[in-house]
Amino acid sequence: MTQLLTPEQVVAYERDGFVFPVDVLSAQEVQQHRAELQAWEKARGAPINFPEKSKSYLLFNWADQLVHHPKILDAVEDLIGPDILVYHSTLFLKEARTPAHVRWHQDSTYFYLQPHVHVTAWVALSDASVPAGCMRALPGSHRWGAFEHDDKPEPTNMIPRGQGISDRFDHEAGCMMPVGAGQMSLHHTDLVHASGANESDDRRIGYAISYIPAHVRPMGNVIPSALCVRGRSQGHFVEEQRLEAPLTPLAYQQHAQALARFRARQDAGFGEPGAQKEKAQP
Repeated sequence: MTQLLTPEQVVAYERDGFVFPVDVLSAQEVQQHRAELQAWEKARGAPINFPEKSKSYLLFNWADQLVHHPKILDAVEDLIGPDILVYHSTLFLKEARTPAHVRWHQDSTYFYLQPHVHVTAWVALSDASVPAGCMRALPGSHRWGAFEHDDKPEPTNMIPRGQGISDRFDHEAGCMMPVGAGQMSLHHTDLVHASGANESDDRRIGYAISYIPAHVRPMGNVIPSALCVRGRSQGHFVEEQRLEAPLTPLAYQQHAQALARFRARQDAGFGEPGAQKEKAQP
């Protein structure tokens, strides 16, 4: 018996590599989380950016609440089981009427995890409509294997390294995945997906949370960290500690350490003893 998703949604995820929309947040929760984020931005005098937009759950109350949200975890459990870790997260914020975008890519290419079963919950704190530059995905592409990726840094690319798949898929291909504020989509780590510019009059705010079952292991000799949010960890990662108080020196220290481990794992690539270049198929 599923916790939140319907059996039909589970079948759709297995077939297509994604499912949407899934209702998870109340209007009050959306307003509260967005207000907390924007109050911090106002005090800072600039929109959130790296490093705070990565692994934000180790710094901010709103992000900690989201990665532990019962409805989000119920839906994730329906797909990967009861022992759940957060491996990474990124806040994707497109300002109104801006060309910010993300190239076609597969998340798994840069995460270096085995097996490839992690699921990303993309939680909307504002409407992510088609005009706002919602995600676009190629149905079934999570079963097509690994595609070669390259780095093409651009000022308008939301991923600084600009990693993506070149000259393979038309920009207009695939299925649009609009979600409203308080809804989320769920997608497989091997799904080929992208997003376009925000042509709406509001910011498009989405928090992408990468969840993995506890049996997943990092590849290679660099051991990154992860946070257990439901069930039990199996000790394959350096264990992160849940945020006690937001934006304290301790929170910043733990956040910096976790990001350093994540970046070291990415920088190591596949060139380590024990790392496998070929990706496991789902």
